[in-house]
Amino acid sequence: MDISHVILYAIVPIIVVMLAGYISGKKGIFTGDDAKKFNKVVLDYALPAALFVSIVQASREDLVKDIKLTVISTVGIMACFMLVYFVFKYCFKKNTGADAAVSALISGSPTIGFLGFAVLEPIFGTSPSVALVVAIVGIVVNAIGIPVGLSLMNASNEKTDAGGRKESAWKPVIHALAQPVAWAPILAVVLVVCGLHWPAWASPSFDLIAKANASMAVFSAGITLAAIKITINWQAVLGSIMKMVLMPAVVLVLGLVFRMDPLNLKMLVVACALPPAFSGIIIADEYDTYVATGTSSLTLSVILFIGFCPLWIWLTDLAINAHMFGF
Repeated sequence: MDISHVILYAIVPIIVVMLAGYISGKKGIFTGDDAKKFNKVVLDYALPAALFVSIVQASREDLVKDIKLTVISTVGIMACFMLVYFVFKYCFKKNTGADAAVSALISGSPTIGFLGFAVLEPIFGTSPSVALVVAIVGIVVNAIGIPVGLSLMNASNEKTDAGGRKESAWKPVIHALAQPVAWAPILAVVLVVCGLHWPAWASPSFDLIAKANASMAVFSAGITLAAIKITINWQAVLGSIMKMVLMPAVVLVLGLVFRMDPLNLKMLVVACALPPAFSGIIIADEYDTYVATGTSSLTLSVILFIGFCPLWIWLTDLAINAHMFGF
């Protein structure tokens, strides 16, 4: 794959739009509160619409073919998620369990909802396969990772309700599954599995809002970065390394060992090389936990992504070719 194409069509547009958001934030045109509203539009409307319409156009054969993608995504991402949690909890004495949970939500999760389509479609084209990768990784991050992270935070904080009882461990799970970004792709998969045909005339009603997903998400990310003070420290650096190096490496090895479809593997590696999940920063801000270091790690990872995206594409091509020829 032409690396110059990746840089010009996938990375440069993201930098330009994010920079526009950043400048708007610094000039006071938009604030951090505005960014939260934009994020809500993306997560509750634009992204679910994009995932739903793209997936329902797939076939049952496509889903069966992507079973390895689902398993490897879940195992690889959640293994890295828990590793980040244990490293930040036990290797840094000042960190609480809540700090470690937020670290996992940030450095153990790719920002697939915000940058998935923006990065993958310019590189791999517009197809149901791209949507399935975004949807599957999104379900892992939103329907598994976030509930696990919130459960770990609640266990650390020992939150109680008005009656003095601890919150149920299932509450974060139910809350996450109730979000459109989680149930919309699941519903689409169910429709495809049941063999229900999605009429072509119904798609345009979803396409208009779906097209706002990538641009609004990236612009909002720039505003968010402008609203928070950045302080680089060793924890931020380690979080960036674990996100940008460890996670894509883990899924690449798993994909090669279990002979995953080469195109799916390449898309999954790029998806896992995306910067940390912005949802982790939103949660950190809501709980007032680990905000400065988490945001610093996110900012550093966004900068590193400029070089790591084409690097991981090249390394994946190299590894796939070597594996195919038995090296």
